Formats: sequence, C-alpha cells, structure tokens
Amino acid sequence: MSKRKLSRQQAWRIEKVQGERAKRAARRDADAQDALSAGELGPEQDGLVVAHYGTQVAVESEPGSSRRCHLRANLEGLVTGDRVVWCEGDPMGVVVAQRERHSVLSRPDPYGKLKPVAANIDQILLVIAPLPEPHANLIDRYLVAAEVVGIEPVILLNKTDLLPADPALQQIIDELLAIYPTLGYRVIRTSIKAGGLDELQRALFERTSVFVGQSGVGKSSLVNVLLPDADIRVGALSESTQKGTHTTTTAQLLHLNCGGTLIDSPGIREFGLWHMSKEQVEQGFREFRAFLGTCKFRDCQHDHEPGCAILAGVESGAISAQRLDSYRRIVASLNAD
Repeated sequence: MSKRKLSRQQAWRIEKVQGERAKRAARRDADAQDALSAGELGPEQDGLVVAHYGTQVAVESEPGSSRRCHLRANLEGLVTGDRVVWCEGDPMGVVVAQRERHSVLSRPDPYGKLKPVAANIDQILLVIAPLPEPHANLIDRYLVAAEVVGIEPVILLNKTDLLPADPALQQIIDELLAIYPTLGYRVIRTSIKAGGLDELQRALFERTSVFVGQSGVGKSSLVNVLLPDADIRVGALSESTQKGTHTTTTAQLLHLNCGGTLIDSPGIREFGLWHMSKEQVEQGFREFRAFLGTCKFRDCQHDHEPGCAILAGVESGAISAQRLDSYRRIVASLNAD
C-alpha cells in the first residue's frame, strides 16, 4: 500500500488535529500526575485492557469486572489485550504503565502507517467455510502473516453441515485442506447446526485467541455459541454475492465459557502482508526454510532460474506446486503496492 499524498489544506488540518490531541493528552497526563502526587488514586495494580474507547480504555483486574480509565500521555498506543499497571480513581482510574507485549497484530491506517489492533495473542484461528468458497492463496496469505508475527495459526473449517449435501464441494474442500496437516498446521472442523464444537473449545482453553477470515464464514455466530451473553451481531450472507457483511464495530476481549479468551475486533480481519518484504514472505512458508539460501543466485525469484533450490524442492515433492503458486501471487501483490 502506497502512502497517500495529502494536499496542503489536508496536511494543515491533520497537523491541527494532532496538535489539539497532543494538548488534550498533556492535560490528561498533568491531571493524572496531580492526582497521583496528591494521593487521590489508589495503589498500583496489574490489569488487562478489555476494550478501547478512543482516549479511554476499560481495564479489569478480575475477570468480569472492568473500570474505565484515562491514559497517561505516553500510553496512547494501548490496544485490547495489553497488560498494564493502573490505579483506582474517582470517577475514573488511570493507566500509568504498559507491560511488555509478547505479540501484536497490526493493520495499516489510512496513511499507510502500521497501527496495532490487538496484543498478547496466543493463536490466530483462520475461519473458512464452504461458502464463501475458500482458496489456497487466501489461506496461505493468512498463514504467512501469522508466521511472520510469530503467532500460532489454526485453520478452522466452519459450517461443515453444508458439505454432505454437496459431494463435489466436499471433495474440493478436502483436497484444498489436505496439505496443511502435513506442514504441521492444525485443522479443526466445526458446525453450529450439527454440533461438534468440542475440539474448538479444547483449542481455545486457557489461550488468548482471535478469529480472522472473510465475512460470512460464521465468526460472529461462533462467538455467540461460545459465549451467548456476548450478543455479537451476525451479518447475513448475501444471496447474490455469497459474501457476508462486516458486523463487529469495536475491539473487545471476551472471556469464553470454555475457559479461554477471545479478542474480537473489526481491524483484526484486515491484518495482512502489505508491509512485508519478499524475504519475510519466504520465511512465512514453513517448507521453504530448509531450501532458503541455497539457490545458485542470491537474488533468485524462484520462478525459472537455473539452480533454484525451491524449484528443486517442488520437483522432489518437498514443496507443493500449489504453495509455490501462492508464494508467487503474494510476492506479486507486494510488488504491486
């Protein structure tokens, strides 16, 4: 994604807005510091950001009980999932420090700058369904993105109740997914209508997870079943396009009945590959790693060059032609940005 070019007036407006935000942040920080110095806030305690509301966050120290908090000026980058240090106050608390993250998901803002959307995630569940029909390139893009940020991906095939009535579609899906267990990826199959959520609940237990994937694959419906009180709105699948509509409107952390935690955010589904280099994409394909650095030419594009180790891997069966095709498509899309 290329950076948007701004007119002089647009740049002036942005600078003005940013200046006003900086002034407000400075006032909040001064007020918070005055409250701390005056002993008006309670003792420091650890907490978890469970929702984000502009310049404020909801923080909980115990599951199910959260408190709205102001942020100190140097903490404006907090996102749902962040672990923080905060102090009780009246009427609102104050977040005074941020703990180190072990993972973060980001997406580009309108100006091409990466913006974090969720933190401290243990696993990414890529949700696909028979409709809208998934494709290898789509799956591989998500898997590569998860590999590069260092978060374990899991492939979740939802709406499996649709398959018995369509043997041809069943075969397509089975052939599409066959390669991933051989690469070490876990594949879970679920259906809300036909039951079979036990394996998913086991995968979610004691882990912080996110659902990603196309609209219409049933992410919100899964959340509603896993945690009925969450009341996540469900977008109907368009009969004309077989594509769903985005329904989630704000980032939130949900404690699931099965003992896990789920972060649901409209920005998470958009985390992607635009900011990655060719070398990072190569590393994102697990089966490539043993061959990288052994091509005859250092700038090998893995296309038709003599002495290409990746092409040799395809010939030997160590790398599938399907995955190599996905790699080429992803790299081409990076070059087009």
